[in-house]
Amino acid sequence: MRGSVYYQTAELTKAIFIDGIKKEVRIDETSPYFGCIASFKTMDTYRGVWNNLGHYLREYWNVRDFEVIEPKHIEAYLDYKIEYYPTKQYLEKLTAAIGKLEVALKRYSMKRYERVSDYDFSIRQKVLNSARRLKLVADNYHNRTYEDPEQLIKALSKPEHQIAAQIQLDGGARSEGVTLIKAAQLRGEGYDEIMDQEIGIIETKEKGGKVGKVHLSLETYHQLVQHIREHGQFRIKYRQYIDDLRAAAHKIGVAPEGSHGLRWNFAHRRLIAYQKAGRTYDEALQFVSYEMKHYRASITEHYL
Repeated sequence: MRGSVYYQTAELTKAIFIDGIKKEVRIDETSPYFGCIASFKTMDTYRGVWNNLGHYLREYWNVRDFEVIEPKHIEAYLDYKIEYYPTKQYLEKLTAAIGKLEVALKRYSMKRYERVSDYDFSIRQKVLNSARRLKLVADNYHNRTYEDPEQLIKALSKPEHQIAAQIQLDGGARSEGVTLIKAAQLRGEGYDEIMDQEIGIIETKEKGGKVGKVHLSLETYHQLVQHIREHGQFRIKYRQYIDDLRAAAHKIGVAPEGSHGLRWNFAHRRLIAYQKAGRTYDEALQFVSYEMKHYRASITEHYL
């Protein structure tokens, strides 16, 4: 299917939205309208999820056609969302919307090609069940900082996972900023006036396509440079990294907060550093927000 994300989701909406159709018809497996949506509000909510999924796939997978979405794409998208510790209700909404996307794609293929394409997004339920079981979804807000992040990093089983975690702790990078780092992203050494120390600098492209510099300790930067020299690039598998963080947390007896917990630690430490350097609280909030690739200062307060 060609066209923008919004065009494609509009076409899929036409395939599944039947205004006013009765529930007994929609839940009847023998009905030609089985699985359709009759509520405009529900359809609008689900289409919003589809749009978000479409933008994610274009940004991180270079997938521009909804018709070629595979289970691995669905799993990666949900894992990406889980990293930010969503509420159970939000994650359930995502999985429900993806379930309806599967129905919409099948109905669209039948209408266009007169055959049902083999879409199976059942992985969504496995991811949801796993997130519930491992307590990766929130009942409410709580502070996600690690009490001793350095101890956590030392407990990781793989050296490359230790480097990735240290990058997140040093510079506040998201996980997508540390799973693949190429030589072209290395920006050399510099000086951090706030910390009054020499640093290493890399450039990452993260959520929403935001590009920005990430400041690392010289030790972390040199470890990264050495790894890239030996292997051509720095690459880790997201799922293995998250599993290692969880195992390390259990090993040292702390609650597993995922890789995003390291960003919380960064936000706390960086805010204090800015204030010690003479910045006001409001100025510190804004500067930290920029460094974490946000725009509004109020976003930083979420981490505090």
